[in-house]
Amino acid sequence: MSDKLFLLDGMALVYRSHFAFMRNPIMTSAGMNTSAVYGFANTLLNILESEQPSHIAVAFDTKEPTERHAKFEEYKATREALPEDIEEALPYIDRLIKGFNITVLVAPGYEADDIVGTVVRSVKDDDVQTYMVTPDKDFAQLVNDRTFLYRPARKGGGFETLGMTEVLEAWEVERVDQVIDVLALMGDSADNIPGIPGVGEKTAKKLIAKFGSVEKLLESTGELKGKQKENVVTYADQGLLSKELVSINCEVPVPFSLKDLRVGERDDASLKKLFAELEFNSLGDRLFGEAFKAGRGKGFSGVVDDGAAGEEQGELFGGTLKTLADVEHVYELVEGDLAIGGLVEKL
Repeated sequence: MSDKLFLLDGMALVYRSHFAFMRNPIMTSAGMNTSAVYGFANTLLNILESEQPSHIAVAFDTKEPTERHAKFEEYKATREALPEDIEEALPYIDRLIKGFNITVLVAPGYEADDIVGTVVRSVKDDDVQTYMVTPDKDFAQLVNDRTFLYRPARKGGGFETLGMTEVLEAWEVERVDQVIDVLALMGDSADNIPGIPGVGEKTAKKLIAKFGSVEKLLESTGELKGKQKENVVTYADQGLLSKELVSINCEVPVPFSLKDLRVGERDDASLKKLFAELEFNSLGDRLFGEAFKAGRGKGFSGVVDDGAAGEEQGELFGGTLKTLADVEHVYELVEGDLAIGGLVEKL
């Protein structure tokens, strides 16, 4: 039986998790938005429980400019700044990944998709099936008989696995590498990749089905007509540049060993502390059952069961997490302008 390697596109999944809860964000009692951490944790648990991978890793982008920025200064220039809630969530996601003892793969100046592409091509001779966990359509160009897209389904319907048959059918191409040519012609507004004006997804698929590649299209402009011919001729260099920008680099200098990516023993104590701090009761119960005694509404007493001999004492927030039932309280009705004015003055 083949080993199963799951490679997670870190930031893409973080963003997706955050925005999936935009209408009803998941908040702690202290007002912290934990949607990104919760969604990421849920994705991770679903993979570990349902797929039981033998190997797993998470790839992240870095802040350094990439080769794509050197080729095209406007690359990703239209993207908004990182939302504050996501920036605040990243250290907790780092703790989550460490708690599960999962390797993080980064390479300064390279993007996560390049890292994933490099790993995928590096393990091609091993008896490993690789699953790329990402909502990013660009990864379709990496699919082969042992590499699959494991894509979050739309509207929260779990995951869908796409192999060569599904990719060829969806992109209407004869070869998987032609996904790159379709992407180059249609461009990508999210990454500010220009493509060729007037050529959308449907037209791009038709042109590649007929001509086979961007290069062959540019050699055959005599077969085009009207405004389409004018645009292809005028923006030929832009089309070739776009092809470079959408092509995933599979030769990134990222040191890794397949044995280092093997699923390891998780750190239950640190995960219980994290879930308690973020008030993830449902995830704590799901992972630890009755052993999870922390979180909002559970009267956390500072005791964390580490699964080893006895119980380990630990404190969060510098003290004990209490609920309304644990604290004496008095309700007082504030009614009328005079009473409200007095409350404002008191506050």
